[in-house]
Amino acid sequence: MSLRVACIGAGPGGLFAATLIRRLLPDSQVTVYERNRAEDVFGFGVVFSDQTLERIDAADPVLRDALARHGKHWDSIDVRLKGEQVTFAGNGMAAIHRRTLLSLLQDRAAEFGVDVRWSSAVPDIRSLAADHDLIVAADGANSASRESFADALGPQVQTATAKFIWFGTTHRFDGLTFLHRSNKHGHFAVHAYPVSDDVSTFIVEADEPTWRAAGLDSFDVTQPPGPSDLKSKAYLQALFAPDIDGEPLLDNNSRWGNFRTRRTASWHATAGGTPVVWLGDAVHTAHFSVGSGTKMAMEDAVSLAQQLAARPTDLPAALAAYEADRQPEVARIQDSARPSLSWWENFGRYHDAFAPWQFGFHFFSRSITADKLRRRDPAFVAQAEQAWQTIHGAAPLDTPLAAGDLALPGRLVRLSADGRTITTTDPAGGPDRHVSLRAAGEPTVPGSALRVEAPKEEAEVDSAAAAALQELDRTGQRALVVVTGGTRLTRALLSERLRFTGSAVTVVVDDPPKGVEAGTDPTVAEHRVKDQALTLVLSGRADGVAATVGGDR
Repeated sequence: MSLRVACIGAGPGGLFAATLIRRLLPDSQVTVYERNRAEDVFGFGVVFSDQTLERIDAADPVLRDALARHGKHWDSIDVRLKGEQVTFAGNGMAAIHRRTLLSLLQDRAAEFGVDVRWSSAVPDIRSLAADHDLIVAADGANSASRESFADALGPQVQTATAKFIWFGTTHRFDGLTFLHRSNKHGHFAVHAYPVSDDVSTFIVEADEPTWRAAGLDSFDVTQPPGPSDLKSKAYLQALFAPDIDGEPLLDNNSRWGNFRTRRTASWHATAGGTPVVWLGDAVHTAHFSVGSGTKMAMEDAVSLAQQLAARPTDLPAALAAYEADRQPEVARIQDSARPSLSWWENFGRYHDAFAPWQFGFHFFSRSITADKLRRRDPAFVAQAEQAWQTIHGAAPLDTPLAAGDLALPGRLVRLSADGRTITTTDPAGGPDRHVSLRAAGEPTVPGSALRVEAPKEEAEVDSAAAAALQELDRTGQRALVVVTGGTRLTRALLSERLRFTGSAVTVVVDDPPKGVEAGTDPTVAEHRVKDQALTLVLSGRADGVAATVGGDR
């Protein structure tokens, strides 16, 4: 089947899609339109997890070969702060310079007969409709084509509060390294990793008050791509000089921005009767801390090409199958990335609140539980547990919990079916202890705990914390606060806000673990509940956890 395909954008996703369509449908004509020149490359490196490349490798070996020949591989991730380093092993990853990857993808596209037209902007995607059977839009996060079809696609965007800027450095890091520096202006953090023998990526993040206090808000980010923020470069080069041995930062269209998480309801539409399909950052983004943007775009390309090859005479069905295949996986990654992005919006609080060992555990557990961390690096989790034991004299979940006139024998409790009582079991065999929960404004009863509802939206967490603290001030007690409602993320964030004030001891009501349902082996269910509880307590997100599996049990 001969298809005439136009592809907008010569990034990794666009080039890979064009190549695979030609490979699977060799009679097709594929033309890529790219507004920039072949030598124009913005950014420094792209990173991939070893565990996530199977589908790309199966479709074409170009990425595997590129990483093997030109990439830098590592197993451990380091977190440095306050003069200490926390290391977490078992995280096989590799990175490659974006310029190198694009060059290899350009060569691969040429090998399969893709017609790539550089310096060829497409001001209106509809202008291609008459001469093509299919248009593939891979024009990035700032996609003009997506916006011109917004009514059909239903795009949504969520803008993070943290500021970030991309640099490189001639300092060679051994692997993925997270750096943290504080000064009179506030807190700064860095994601750094090697991408070649002589360059590392160096991404800096800061909250907006820190960014403004440092005077880094003067650069005009509305000007066209090209110029870099040299004032910020000089400031950050001096701040992180001890971490890069005084070597320089490298700029390349380096300017501050706010990460935008994009979700799009539909990934295809029609233009003058011609199907148009989108892939990669044009329709979905996930925070760069999970390293999935380029991977997701290339996996989109694999799926799209395969669905087109399977249904070349029924393009609407092929595009529907592509969406059905990719949207659930993309949503899973985005859901996983949201807690990671949130962590970076709040890292200054964690820097001040935690010792390095707990800061590290809090960081690495932002999207996965202690069990998964233990499978990757048993020593890492054991060291965190030992640090807790040294401080508290007991294992995390067996540590007694005291708040005002309440004393609980452990950190894992049970929530009643009506949500009005928590119950603890005495590990020494004594009687169960029941604690009634009251809402704000209700009479204070000796031995009771305050129940607060977490909001569904992260933006409302601070106001919810302020209201809860006002209620504690009204009672004049250092009370136990049970956090319920909201989402798992907002409950944890609200708990942290209350804990960090020093005014509250918190118990977070946790969701039932995934996979725990009627008929699940009780031993398995109990283990998963304890795993989630251990993660919340050991990380410092909560003082205790109320389990909800099976109601009052």
